[in-house]
Amino acid sequence: MSYEALSLDIDSDGIALITLDLPGQSMNVWNQQLMQEFEKAVDQVLADDKINGAVVTSGKESGFLAGADLRMLGDSASVGEPTTKEVFEGAWNMNRMFRKMETGGKTAKELFNGATTKPFAAAINGLALGGGLEVCLACHYRVASDSPKVQLGFPEALVGLLPGAGGTQRTPRLAGIQNALMLCTSGRPLKAEAALAQNLIHEIVPHADIVAKAKEWVKANPKVRQPWDEKKFKFPGGQGAMDPRVVPIFAGSAAMAQVQTWHNMPQIEKILSCVYEGSIVPFETGLRLESKYFTTLLMSDQSRNMIRTLFINKQAAEKGAARPKTVDKTTINKVAVLGAGMMGAGIAYVTARAGIEVVLLDREIDYAEKGKDYTRKLNEKAISKGKLTKEKSEEMLSRLKATTKYNDIKDVDMVIEAVFEDPGIKADVIKQTEAVLGADKIFASNTSTLPITGLAKNSERPAQFIGIHFFSPVDKMPLVEIIPGDESNDLALATALDYVKKIKKTPIVVKDTRGFYTNRVVPPYINEAMLMVTEGVNPALIENSSRLLGMPVGPLALCDETSQELGYRISTATRAELGEESYPITPVDHLLKKFVLDLERKGRKSGGGFYEYPDGGKKHLWKGLVEHYPLAEEQPSTEDVQERLMYAQLVPAAQCYHDGVVFDPESADLGAIFGWGFAPWTGGPMSHIDTIGADEFVRTAEKLAQQHGPRFSPPSSFRDMAEKGEKLYKVA
Repeated sequence: MSYEALSLDIDSDGIALITLDLPGQSMNVWNQQLMQEFEKAVDQVLADDKINGAVVTSGKESGFLAGADLRMLGDSASVGEPTTKEVFEGAWNMNRMFRKMETGGKTAKELFNGATTKPFAAAINGLALGGGLEVCLACHYRVASDSPKVQLGFPEALVGLLPGAGGTQRTPRLAGIQNALMLCTSGRPLKAEAALAQNLIHEIVPHADIVAKAKEWVKANPKVRQPWDEKKFKFPGGQGAMDPRVVPIFAGSAAMAQVQTWHNMPQIEKILSCVYEGSIVPFETGLRLESKYFTTLLMSDQSRNMIRTLFINKQAAEKGAARPKTVDKTTINKVAVLGAGMMGAGIAYVTARAGIEVVLLDREIDYAEKGKDYTRKLNEKAISKGKLTKEKSEEMLSRLKATTKYNDIKDVDMVIEAVFEDPGIKADVIKQTEAVLGADKIFASNTSTLPITGLAKNSERPAQFIGIHFFSPVDKMPLVEIIPGDESNDLALATALDYVKKIKKTPIVVKDTRGFYTNRVVPPYINEAMLMVTEGVNPALIENSSRLLGMPVGPLALCDETSQELGYRISTATRAELGEESYPITPVDHLLKKFVLDLERKGRKSGGGFYEYPDGGKKHLWKGLVEHYPLAEEQPSTEDVQERLMYAQLVPAAQCYHDGVVFDPESADLGAIFGWGFAPWTGGPMSHIDTIGADEFVRTAEKLAQQHGPRFSPPSSFRDMAEKGEKLYKVA
């Protein structure tokens, strides 16, 4: 037989080596071609009497197999609107295929009565995630490489799905119900050692020996069946959901799941159902239940939106979808970071971590060295957790040079300015840098609000000047906004995107306007929460309503993180810029002034704001707040508060799209989720508007505008969409 996505070679012992190697892909994924050819290979092994068994491995250096091609899943759920039956049959196809491999096509009854089949072993050489791990679990034996690249897990829950090819059924039968629930719901992968401890793999051997070891096992075990196909099979740690030892696990898991998801992630509930129900029915029935639940998720708007934004569009952005195609790949081996404060130190860390040399410059050497210490402290923390070796840490620190001398940056490939957010200071730094910087190098400013075109006026080469806006803390926040100025050329944009790709961040390209995208949406959201405080709305109601929406933290807690002092400084500067007559003073301005000047509650880093932050204790809302803003006798409903908080984000996000601040709905959704933590279950604000419908969005926004003010008025282009019944995302 001929194959393209894999090869099948039979050795002198009659053992077939099935090597997965999908053409044109850096990593193996289950697409239609690979699934069809893999089933054909399984059929060949089972039908050919000269073949005694098989070993499944990967021909990719990148790893074993990274799961299903989610682009295929997204298409199956959106193009042509397939019926539920068609989606179920597609979902069941992999379960059917893997079940055939592990049973040899024999029935459960035949297996219970002693029937056996040919052995299949997995030789795992790297990442085995989702459907990649599931095919391994369906093999009768699993041997993993000792390479640190080996990771095994189920990331499906992170994109609104569940392990749909037997993962929720085989994992609890191998690792026990509690371990299975943690693995399937968290999305976090296991290293080989942890997988071995949980009985998910049988052995770890040197990388070069995995295929030989797997073949050795196949040769020694010519007739096999899976443990769950034995009559006397029992779950590790308890016999299914009805076992008194297991009942508390499900009770606790259900409660913990809702604490973590605030009822916004149905995939978690369905994973619990798959494991619970699958533990009290025959194995094959459990597989069908899993496919049923997988189908309901795949048919939902929520999962489609999450797949599109959190996987397809995120991956496209990180691969350089916005990069000018006419510019060759740039070389970035050395970067200068100007300013060693919190942002500069964070930028230096992620740059050095990516293998790039860094020159960290500040006006005093103590400041520069303190910025370098930020990397040292993060490394020490990683070493203590076993995530980094001392040798790797020293290697990283050796790439990071602290200095006060501009002459030390003359040979860098790129400069990133991260000094204080003051146009005068930035202008001085730009001029000093350009005095020594190579004429062909790119200068990037990490400003969060100042327009790039204005800053570029201080440069003698504005075509090579661009904005790169990081988010704090830089080491944790995945998003970066790329902001071309009016004169920025394609080389500047390409270099910025190449750099962001190298440090493994998610970029969006936005229009050069004050605040860019995220800082035009987050302040209205926080302001709405503060305005509710001045109206007497219970702060706990505000915070919990936000969490119920799926936000990672409440808006008042977020205000503490960004600081009331920053908010007051921005409002004061904006007021001075616009003039007294053009700047409408609101209750929020009075609140910020009171917090900063009167109460000296300037934010978390200054000791407290809306919250108290006791040493060694858990943060909690400041009890003294009600003395300054008494609670109203009649409180709004949770639904009303949620609606205000949601539309305080949706409307300005829609306005940014209307104004061309973000150029496409994909960027708006990525920027929202990865920039300020907009509810991931929605797929982003533009996806959410599509899901509820533009007409519903406009109606609700207009209602809120009548109740609370014109800040909720929807943009005219969205009114037009509502009238025409159009969507932001066009379905093929």
